Amino acid sequence: MNLHKTLATISGMTMLSRVTGLVREFLIARAFGASAYTDAFFVAFRIPNLLRRLFAEGAFSQAFVPILAEYKSRQGNAATKELVDHVATALSWSLLVTCVLGIVGAPTVVYFVATGLKSTPAAFDVSVMMTRIMFPYIGFMSFVALAGGVLNTWHQFKIPALTPVLLNLSFIAASLFLVPHMKQPVYALAIAVFVGGLLQMLVQVPALVKIGMLPRIAFNPRFALSDRGVQRVLKQMVPATFAVSVAQISLMINTNIASRLENGSVSWLSYADRLMEFPTALLGVALGTILLPSLSKANSERNAGEYSALLDWGLRLTFLLALPSAVGLATLAEALTTTLFHYGKFDVHAVQMTERALVAYGVGLIGLVLVKILAPGYYARQDIKTPVKIALGVLIATQLMNLLFVPWIAHAGLALSIGLGACLNAGFLFWGLRRRGIYTPQRGWTMFITRLTGALFLLAGVALWCAAQFNWLALQSHPFQRIGALALVLTACGITYFGALLAMGFRFQDFKRLSH
Repeated sequence: MNLHKTLATISGMTMLSRVTGLVREFLIARAFGASAYTDAFFVAFRIPNLLRRLFAEGAFSQAFVPILAEYKSRQGNAATKELVDHVATALSWSLLVTCVLGIVGAPTVVYFVATGLKSTPAAFDVSVMMTRIMFPYIGFMSFVALAGGVLNTWHQFKIPALTPVLLNLSFIAASLFLVPHMKQPVYALAIAVFVGGLLQMLVQVPALVKIGMLPRIAFNPRFALSDRGVQRVLKQMVPATFAVSVAQISLMINTNIASRLENGSVSWLSYADRLMEFPTALLGVALGTILLPSLSKANSERNAGEYSALLDWGLRLTFLLALPSAVGLATLAEALTTTLFHYGKFDVHAVQMTERALVAYGVGLIGLVLVKILAPGYYARQDIKTPVKIALGVLIATQLMNLLFVPWIAHAGLALSIGLGACLNAGFLFWGLRRRGIYTPQRGWTMFITRLTGALFLLAGVALWCAAQFNWLALQSHPFQRIGALALVLTACGITYFGALLAMGFRFQDFKRLSH
């Protein structure tokens, strides 16, 4: 497998997803701004989203993919198909029960997630209704996670990478065509989540049929649960659930705290999070998607050298691309926020508050991405306990940082805590891999970091100077001029950064030997 070609393919699909995601956020910001009702939606959406990441994409994928790769490598397609059928059956029935309980208990769930909404009863009731509408999304996305794990193991990366676009398109359609016709317009966003999740599930089916891995869901989950492979997956999922959820648990705690701050705080964090997720997904998610099955294969073949080299390749690309993204978020926060969101009901105050959260997120961006690269180094070896121990410490540290930062910089302190907590997480994960001899840095890191540092200083200077040449807020009535100005600034930054690296001797072929 050509790793660079695969990374480019997944990043391209992810780019499409993030671009449509920004369009969706632009339309939501223009239509609703940042208010108690947008807070209600973001709270409601985070509940199924949290469970999706805990039980579907996150813990499930980390536990399932290494075992699936082992079955495929050692036991053949028949045994692998049986495992997929049994896992799908167990997952489907458990998520059906979860969805029913979530719909019935929505008021209690919303209260514990965002106690501050109780001070605005109308917004609380709206959030409860939207939670009920969106809860089936967990079930849809669980099947998507299962399908993605199977397809990625078969090196079929395109469909799993493309599916998030369907959710964004559903949001866009709802914002344009459904919002004007609803008595409570914000309900259109909840309906968009339901429809988008259903579409993401259905689009997986033809790809699974093509490779002969479309799962059969049995009516008796007991037989599936008795399968040894399913029991192994479940055993790994229990600690993995906590290991991959530390950021999500912190996010939920932060949502509760934000709901008790100034109205709009949840929304400002959500808009900033959307911008922060752009580089996180393009690099972290894409690389993590490639690395987990590749590392699992290397581990199954007991190829320690390839295992370490894959991690080295991922880390170098992370530093190369995540650090300039962090500099860009910090230095161009106003330009990015105004160009994308400063329209309609999204006023100057919302711009300023979102900008503060974005700068805070930028501080910890490198940690957020590195975790997605380093964690697979443990999961591919079916070691879940170590990330769990690290995650527990990071969760406590994050909340202690909230006590320090929130009284100082309000909602931006919540974003800063998440980012710094991720940096701590990445640091301990890295130390563990080095201490055990799982990862050994290859030659050339000192010169690589030296060149990178010089290019980053130049990038920061150019970004600050270029951004200062425009009055971004005053350009609200000239959106195309503002978009053009941002494109010009980003182009200048890109030329500066990569030009500086080339001038200092950086060559792309330094990364090519691992791309086979």
